[in-house]
Amino acid sequence: MEIENLSLKNYAHIGDAIWEVFVREYVIFRTSNSKLMHKLTTERVNAHFQKDMLNFITPDLNEHEHELVRRARNLSIPIARKSIQADYRLATAFEVLIGFWYLNNKQRLNFFYEKFKTTEFFN
Repeated sequence: MEIENLSLKNYAHIGDAIWEVFVREYVIFRTSNSKLMHKLTTERVNAHFQKDMLNFITPDLNEHEHELVRRARNLSIPIARKSIQADYRLATAFEVLIGFWYLNNKQRLNFFYEKFKTTEFFN
Protein backbone atom coordinates (compact mmCIF):
# COMPACT_ATOMS: atom_id res chain seq x y z
CA MET A 1 0.00 0.00 0.00
CA GLU A 2 1.30 3.46 -0.93
CA ILE A 3 1.66 6.11 1.78
CA GLU A 4 -0.68 8.42 -0.14
CA ASN A 5 -3.41 5.76 -0.05
CA LEU A 6 -3.44 5.20 3.71
CA SER A 7 -6.69 5.71 5.54
CA LEU A 8 -7.07 8.35 8.23
CA LYS A 9 -7.32 5.56 10.81
CA ASN A 10 -3.91 4.30 9.68
CA TYR A 11 -2.43 7.77 10.06
CA ALA A 12 -4.01 8.04 13.53
CA HIS A 13 -2.60 4.64 14.50
CA ILE A 14 0.98 5.57 13.64
CA GLY A 15 0.49 9.13 14.89
CA ASP A 16 -0.49 7.85 18.33
CA ALA A 17 2.74 5.87 18.58
CA ILE A 18 4.91 8.70 17.25
CA TRP A 19 3.38 11.18 19.71
CA GLU A 20 4.10 8.83 22.60
CA VAL A 21 7.73 8.43 21.49
CA PHE A 22 8.08 12.21 21.22
CA VAL A 23 6.70 12.66 24.75
CA ARG A 24 8.83 9.86 26.18
CA GLU A 25 11.95 11.33 24.60
CA TYR A 26 11.09 14.69 26.13
CA VAL A 27 10.47 13.09 29.56
CA ILE A 28 13.72 11.09 29.78
CA PHE A 29 15.70 14.30 29.55
CA ARG A 30 13.72 15.82 32.43
CA THR A 31 14.03 13.12 35.08
CA SER A 32 15.27 9.62 35.82
CA ASN A 33 12.64 9.04 38.52
CA SER A 34 10.34 6.26 37.26
CA LYS A 35 7.21 7.55 38.97
CA LEU A 36 7.77 11.08 37.69
CA MET A 37 8.50 9.80 34.16
CA HIS A 38 5.21 7.92 34.19
CA LYS A 39 3.33 10.95 35.53
CA LEU A 40 4.83 13.34 32.97
CA THR A 41 4.12 10.90 30.13
CA THR A 42 0.53 10.11 31.05
CA GLU A 43 -0.21 13.82 31.49
CA ARG A 44 0.77 14.37 27.86
CA VAL A 45 -0.37 11.17 26.16
CA ASN A 46 -4.13 11.43 26.53
CA ALA A 47 -7.08 12.75 24.57
CA HIS A 48 -7.54 15.96 26.55
CA PHE A 49 -3.90 17.02 26.18
CA GLN A 50 -3.81 16.08 22.49
CA LYS A 51 -6.96 18.15 21.95
CA ASP A 52 -5.22 21.11 23.59
CA MET A 53 -2.17 20.64 21.36
CA LEU A 54 -4.39 20.56 18.26
CA ASN A 55 -6.05 23.80 19.35
CA PHE A 56 -2.61 25.31 19.94
CA ILE A 57 -1.35 24.54 16.41
CA THR A 58 -4.59 25.11 14.47
CA PRO A 59 -3.66 28.69 13.45
CA ASP A 60 -0.47 27.34 11.81
CA LEU A 61 -2.13 24.62 9.75
CA ASN A 62 -2.38 24.94 5.99
CA GLU A 63 -5.52 24.25 3.98
CA HIS A 64 -4.71 20.57 3.40
CA GLU A 65 -4.01 20.03 7.10
CA HIS A 66 -7.28 21.72 8.07
CA GLU A 67 -9.05 19.34 5.69
CA LEU A 68 -7.33 16.34 7.33
CA VAL A 69 -8.48 17.59 10.74
CA ARG A 70 -12.03 18.09 9.52
CA ARG A 71 -12.20 14.61 8.01
CA ALA A 72 -10.52 12.98 11.02
CA ARG A 73 -12.94 14.62 13.46
CA ASN A 74 -15.74 12.84 11.64
CA LEU A 75 -14.27 9.33 11.96
CA SER A 76 -16.39 6.94 13.95
CA ILE A 77 -14.88 6.21 17.33
CA PRO A 78 -16.06 3.79 20.02
CA ILE A 79 -16.72 6.30 22.80
CA ALA A 80 -20.19 6.35 24.36
CA ARG A 81 -20.23 9.49 26.50
CA LYS A 82 -20.75 12.65 24.48
CA SER A 83 -18.69 14.86 26.79
CA ILE A 84 -15.60 12.73 26.24
CA GLN A 85 -16.37 12.03 22.59
CA ALA A 86 -15.55 15.59 21.52
CA ASP A 87 -12.08 15.33 23.09
CA TYR A 88 -11.46 11.93 21.49
CA ARG A 89 -12.49 13.19 18.06
CA LEU A 90 -10.06 16.10 18.28
CA ALA A 91 -7.33 13.87 19.71
CA THR A 92 -7.82 11.50 16.77
CA ALA A 93 -7.50 14.44 14.39
CA PHE A 94 -4.27 15.41 16.17
CA GLU A 95 -2.93 11.87 15.80
CA VAL A 96 -3.84 11.89 12.10
CA LEU A 97 -1.74 15.02 11.62
CA ILE A 98 1.21 13.56 13.52
CA GLY A 99 1.01 10.34 11.50
CA PHE A 100 0.60 12.20 8.21
CA TRP A 101 3.61 14.42 8.90
CA TYR A 102 5.69 11.49 10.11
CA LEU A 103 5.12 9.56 6.90
CA ASN A 104 4.99 12.45 4.42
CA ASN A 105 6.74 15.54 5.76
CA LYS A 106 9.21 15.09 8.62
CA GLN A 107 10.34 18.72 8.26
CA ARG A 108 6.79 19.88 9.04
CA LEU A 109 6.62 17.41 11.94
CA ASN A 110 9.86 18.78 13.37
CA PHE A 111 8.53 22.34 13.02
CA PHE A 112 5.58 21.43 15.22
CA TYR A 113 7.71 19.43 17.67
CA GLU A 114 9.75 22.57 18.27
CA LYS A 115 6.55 24.58 18.66
CA PHE A 116 5.19 22.07 21.22
CA LYS A 117 8.39 22.34 23.24
CA THR A 118 7.86 26.09 23.64
CA THR A 119 4.46 25.72 25.29
CA GLU A 120 3.87 25.96 29.01
CA PHE A 121 2.84 22.29 28.86
CA PHE A 122 6.39 21.21 28.04
CA ASN A 123 8.34 23.43 30.40
